[in-house]
Amino acid sequence: MWNLPNILTLLRIGLIPVFIAIYYSSWEWHNLIAAAVFGVAAATDWVDGYMARKYDQVTPFGAFLDPVADKLIVVAAMVMLLEVHASPWFSVASIIIIGREIVISALREWMAEMGYSGTVAVAMIGKVKTWVQMVAIAVLLAAKPENELLTNLGFIAIYIAAGLTLWSMIHYLRAAWPQLSGTTTSK
Repeated sequence: MWNLPNILTLLRIGLIPVFIAIYYSSWEWHNLIAAAVFGVAAATDWVDGYMARKYDQVTPFGAFLDPVADKLIVVAAMVMLLEVHASPWFSVASIIIIGREIVISALREWMAEMGYSGTVAVAMIGKVKTWVQMVAIAVLLAAKPENELLTNLGFIAIYIAAGLTLWSMIHYLRAAWPQLSGTTTSK
């Protein structure tokens, strides 16, 4: 259980209160430092998965904790950014992103209970969605609201992430539809 990929995943979770505390500090460059810490945490998502596969260190604990860490860091940042970028458009994107995480987590749990966990395994669209979200969030953390260019780039990226979020949710729901609709009875 205590291998480097799992330690990196735990580090990602541990960095959440760090980037939040830095973001809310009064330091001159607090937003850039918080974005950098968030970026380091986000990068551990790729590194821990790569290392776990390459060095055959995939564990049940890591398989459970990795997606949880991703959801925690994204939701924490989105909720925090809602305060700074309070607008209906950012709220809609946030609800889509956070809502999808809840729906897909519940779907995966239910599918695993039914014995169909492979049906909703992570797909490439889910990985792309995660990385676009992470980049968009890092940009928005770095952007002060008065920096219109960076803020607008962050908004464009978060809207793209919201679109990919919907697309990935539809992908997973379509894959699970035979079990959800009751049209498949055999495993």
